[in-house]
Amino acid sequence: MVQADFDRDYLGYRGNPPSISWPGNAPLAVSFVVNFEESAEYSIRSGDQKNEAVHEVNKLVEGADTCVDRHFEYGTRSGWWRLMDCLDRHHVKATVSTCGMAAQKLPELVADAVARGHEISAHGWRWESHAGMAAEEERGNIRKTVDAITEAAGRRPVGWHTRSSTSLNTRRLLVEDGGFLYDSDAYNDDVPYFTRVGDHRHLVLPYAFDTNDMQFYDSNRFNGRDFAAYVIDAFDWLVREGRTQPRMLSIGLHLRIIGRPGRMAALEQILEHITDSQKAWVTTREEIARHWIAETDGSAR
Repeated sequence: MVQADFDRDYLGYRGNPPSISWPGNAPLAVSFVVNFEESAEYSIRSGDQKNEAVHEVNKLVEGADTCVDRHFEYGTRSGWWRLMDCLDRHHVKATVSTCGMAAQKLPELVADAVARGHEISAHGWRWESHAGMAAEEERGNIRKTVDAITEAAGRRPVGWHTRSSTSLNTRRLLVEDGGFLYDSDAYNDDVPYFTRVGDHRHLVLPYAFDTNDMQFYDSNRFNGRDFAAYVIDAFDWLVREGRTQPRMLSIGLHLRIIGRPGRMAALEQILEHITDSQKAWVTTREEIARHWIAETDGSAR
């Protein structure tokens, strides 16, 4: 039986977060997250029992699905390079949220991200929810993910984000691993916060699905101008709030989604608006986590 209201907090900071100053007295910290999931999706052609159902054309087929397979391939064949070059042009460092299997299969892309100065964080072993996953299986998947990313990047990941739902054990297992600085398995705030996991104080950097290019799939041909306007509106509003309280904006990107040529102008507009404003600290999630820890207790691990 699932415990009622397990690990839920409806009130958070109650409107009074800590008085944290971002570097340069910026009113807002902005985190671009590039999700690297390609080759870690489920595919019957790769020996799995099912295909990934979420892709450009939402039409399921029985058996091998070359359509979904090739939509994922687009992300690494074309989207990666287009997106990475765009971030470089604007001097933006992102967090590349990487599935362990993707790091194992395509280590040259991880190496490319490291060479460009991006953070490599962990996004599960497969591109899958952990809801209902047995604790021992999940512990093994966390370990495999850390090992694969460490091998490809030359440094272990310090951040974690599960696709969609976690299990009720995920955060405890991350803390038991001992090497994670933060997780992003939350969608419940616009500012980092600490939570207790046993006797351990654990940092959470909330993520967001609205300021996320997944909306191109979820909103019936949501176009680039819509996406840019929405993200820019979110940025401008949080800058207003950030003048009196710390605020953080997460912008989620996917190689096979934003990496399409008809959508890249939206990302370019977002990057130009944010960087030209000079009102944001645009950085990796690791840097945000380390700053938050240092500002709240004077020490970072």
